[in-house]
Amino acid sequence: MKEILKVLNEKHSGFLKSIFSLSFMLFLTNNITYAQNDLDVIRNNWLQFSDAQNTLYHHMTSESFRLLDSRAEKISKITTPEECQKRQSQIRDAMWNVIGSFPEKTPLNAKITGKVKKNGYRVENVIYESLPGFYVTASLFIPDKVKKPAPAILFCSGHSTGVYRLPSYQLPLLNLVKKGFIVLAIDPIGQGERLQYFNPETGESVIGSSTKEHSYPSAQVSLIGKSIARYFIWDGIRGIDYLISRKEVDPKRIGVHGLSGGGTQTAYISALDERVAASAPAGYITSYKRLMESIGVQDGEQNFYHGIYDGIDHADFIEIRAPKPTLIMATTRDFFSIQGSRETFKEVKKIYEIFGKPDNIEITEDDFGHGYTKKNREAMYAFFQKHFMLPGSSAEEEVDFPTAQELQKTSTGQLSTSLGGESVFSLNQKEAGKMLKELQASRSDLAKHLPKVIISAKKLSGYIEPSLTDEPVFTGRIQKNNYVVEKYFVKGEGNYVIPYLLFIPAGTNNKAVVYLHPSGKTAEAAEGGQIEWFVNKGFTVLAPDLIGIGELGPGIFKGDAFIENTSYNMWYTAMQIGRSIVGVQAADVVKLTHILLKNNEMNEVYGIAIKDMSPLLLHAAAFDHVITRVALVEPYSSYSSIVMNRFYKTGFVHSLVPGALTAYDLPDLAASLAPRKLMIAGMTDGNGKTADTENINNDLDIIKNAFLYNNANSQLSVLSKDSSCTTNDLYLEWIK
Repeated sequence: MKEILKVLNEKHSGFLKSIFSLSFMLFLTNNITYAQNDLDVIRNNWLQFSDAQNTLYHHMTSESFRLLDSRAEKISKITTPEECQKRQSQIRDAMWNVIGSFPEKTPLNAKITGKVKKNGYRVENVIYESLPGFYVTASLFIPDKVKKPAPAILFCSGHSTGVYRLPSYQLPLLNLVKKGFIVLAIDPIGQGERLQYFNPETGESVIGSSTKEHSYPSAQVSLIGKSIARYFIWDGIRGIDYLISRKEVDPKRIGVHGLSGGGTQTAYISALDERVAASAPAGYITSYKRLMESIGVQDGEQNFYHGIYDGIDHADFIEIRAPKPTLIMATTRDFFSIQGSRETFKEVKKIYEIFGKPDNIEITEDDFGHGYTKKNREAMYAFFQKHFMLPGSSAEEEVDFPTAQELQKTSTGQLSTSLGGESVFSLNQKEAGKMLKELQASRSDLAKHLPKVIISAKKLSGYIEPSLTDEPVFTGRIQKNNYVVEKYFVKGEGNYVIPYLLFIPAGTNNKAVVYLHPSGKTAEAAEGGQIEWFVNKGFTVLAPDLIGIGELGPGIFKGDAFIENTSYNMWYTAMQIGRSIVGVQAADVVKLTHILLKNNEMNEVYGIAIKDMSPLLLHAAAFDHVITRVALVEPYSSYSSIVMNRFYKTGFVHSLVPGALTAYDLPDLAASLAPRKLMIAGMTDGNGKTADTENINNDLDIIKNAFLYNNANSQLSVLSKDSSCTTNDLYLEWIK
């Protein structure tokens, strides 16, 4: 037996035991049960689709490349300063639109919490409010022999908890100080003393690294059609306000510099604050095309809501400020593609030439990985010295490092346990609350509201009407006792195929079920599973692997914001191009329902979705009325449940539609199904739990009101899912 197990393990390495309710031993002794390999449609046997697991990545990036090529063509036609200025105005407006602007500036209420004297300079530790109650911790470094008014640099740190307290950041920062610059270094959100999810017991973030601290709330911000980058940008802009408020600072000589994530902040702030006279982003500037071709898009603040869709690329962060001086700092072995850096510099150089200022754009390179080198640091010192007319040597010198304790601004080392105040979550929650009130007001007139919901949901989800002329490809059949399993694939929305299984009963009732499970087509395909239960009732069942799932996923791209087995980075890719994963999947589901009607001669098609597949089915059924009945098993109640609660289930992220709450929510889609039959069993909140009964019931009331309005109360079933009732029991009434 051990030898048989060994051979089978070697032969069937892709076997997924979770598909079966029976044990592996029963698999060996029961020749009726089949292995997962038997249910593969394209894996192994179709070389054309050998990279199918990366379908989602390829589909989203191919569309990104098309948009970026279109942008590049427009740039190539610019030949005059007037045309440059016109585009600058357009991109500036586009950036604020996709980021989300803030109201008028409020008082900084800056307070100096401590002073430290070091060799050649002093430090003033500062806390200011970039927004009311939203505190920014910072340190102001002032040279002893400063020539007033002096040039000043806003220093932005990269992804690390220690930020500018680290020696790698202090070395360039303090060399700038030694050369006569006043420097304000700020803690980015989720770093330093500004952890958003700080756990006092462990002294760490409950979410994880800084990239995760940025990405976790970014999904909530994106749901209201904004970008978490707005908070990073505003913190920097208000930091410049603080610099200018100091009598030691020359407001006409303001520079910004930062590495990695600090390079991202530098690029953004310099693009949108016209007071920035010189900018030196390091370890960031490349191009979205080369970024996606190599490591993929990065964490939350590095992705704009619909950014690429609105024509924004890395070059625009520099071109928008042309012909003001900018230095691109790059390294040849950086994971931010050096080829992208060079290509962006080449494009930007032409814009500066059109303005007649070619010497105002520079690039410095060194052979190194991601980080600083002495050569690049000294190029940065020389760059600021040149453009801010601060004479002296650009050679790097030894400096007197302050300790992390000397740079502490708060009493506890964290804002959350000292001053408290606002967080990205709480600020976003308030904005979302206003949107939800408007949405609720719109629901008072369902006759007008629901048609608008469908239009908005199609647009915001990036839904594209599917082609209904593609013919499926038959790849095999498995005979069972009283039904057969047929295997097919059909062309999807893009250059990929959708594999699916068709379970056909011996005696059909001419009705079909599209069965959507987050684990894919094989999740309930074993004998005794839910799919077989429907087949035994006479239903033809279609179970697909949708893009990103099963044979079409999840792919090798995880990214730096891979949280609890969910790639936020893949979701950002879709968001950047004005699409959503759920929107693409919905179109493919609609296509499959039409195939059932056309090729299998069904009279009706029902839809079943399990857990986080529910938003997908709601979109598909709302967009196309072929699906006559819908069953949602353990769905989460709404997008608003994710936005309005501090913690949510990360596994739901791929089912979110960026910007949805500007126009609709999941209960609105469910409401639009009336008077079709709808069953909801075991509804949860956005954290996958059932304790928040008040908000769950509020979401259910939206649906109930719509069915009441359509005189279809009997068509709606809202059920609890407890241990005394099997899932199959729930379906008995629904299929009558």
